[in-house]
Amino acid sequence: MPKNGPVAFAEIKATSGDIESKVRKLREALEPQAAMISDIPPFDLKLAHELYSLLLQPVESGWKPAKNLVVVTNGALGLLPLSLLPTAAAEIRSDDDPLFESYRTVPWLARTHAVTTVPSAAALRTLRQLPAGKPARGELIAFGDPYFSKEQEAEAAAGEKVRVADAGGNTTRGVPLKRRNSPKLDGVDSAELALLPRLPDTSEELRSIALALQADPSKVLNLGKQASEQAVKTMDLSGFKVLAFATHGLVPGELNGLSQPALALSSPAVTGGEGDGLLTMEEILALKLDADWVVLSACNTGAGAGAGAEAASGLGRAFFYAGTRALLVTNWSVHSQSARDLVTDLFRRQAEDSKLSRGEALRRAMMALADGPGYAGADGKIEFAYAHPLFWAPYSIIGDGGLRR
Repeated sequence: MPKNGPVAFAEIKATSGDIESKVRKLREALEPQAAMISDIPPFDLKLAHELYSLLLQPVESGWKPAKNLVVVTNGALGLLPLSLLPTAAAEIRSDDDPLFESYRTVPWLARTHAVTTVPSAAALRTLRQLPAGKPARGELIAFGDPYFSKEQEAEAAAGEKVRVADAGGNTTRGVPLKRRNSPKLDGVDSAELALLPRLPDTSEELRSIALALQADPSKVLNLGKQASEQAVKTMDLSGFKVLAFATHGLVPGELNGLSQPALALSSPAVTGGEGDGLLTMEEILALKLDADWVVLSACNTGAGAGAGAEAASGLGRAFFYAGTRALLVTNWSVHSQSARDLVTDLFRRQAEDSKLSRGEALRRAMMALADGPGYAGADGKIEFAYAHPLFWAPYSIIGDGGLRR
């Protein structure tokens, strides 16, 4: 439905099952069982273009002249950002040096259009009727790297180092693929909060966001023990433009007694506070926000089976009702370094240009990462490009993609 001109309609020549199978096949390269960078499978460009031809090409007349696309999807399409669909047939080389370099020539939809999603057309109307936020708000309040057990707290106190294996001299394809840990709860009969893996690298991402927004990390970051349910519920969060949570998003049944989507925060066994360490959808609904953004980083648990999408959807609706104008969510387990670079660049661009829409800021940050120099080893040599969509496409904006008020 364009702002001006006729609406474009087309019947999709596929069943929901056909779409789901294509999406799951494409996600194999985005959430791979890979220990090394060289183990990342090729992204199936032919299949991705087929999906573009099936869904978007038949109605190009309605959307192509625009710059910002606001999309309502359902089912399996909630697991795949449309930004990474190629608008034309493309091929990559198998002998790239550095690795993934030829992906820079792919005509991704993100090359030309900023894409955001909304739960429904009615939600877009509601978002556009919201008043502008109060100008005196602080830039950021953030919660991350919670301790889910006393053992994790002790490890952090001991300054446990995360050791990355030696890449081996000038080897360009032997770099470990360091991603955030997702809970491995499949087949577990009784899952408690303490089983969740810690996310120590999220503290660096939050620190980077704080610096990009020119906020004092020592004042706005609540990390480790301070990332508690009690802190979130007792703090006046309505005085901040950006509210960030870097932790696990959970769905009903993932932990014992969990009956609604929730964010996992530090265990009461660590904090000594009240509650169960879970900020549930019901508790989020009770928050009072006046936020331009809520960032849900690392909330991608079980996304391959749809659980991550369900968590983001349920938590997202709750945050919208509580008073945010947009959500930034992850679609798969992100690569740590590239994720920090991308999110930092996104918020830097927003801070520098008040007229830049959220969707356009994300689009530019994604393409800057994809087209940038890539990952350099200790000797300064570029070992791989960030042009594979696993690196540049994990984040999606849920909310209005138009200009900020």
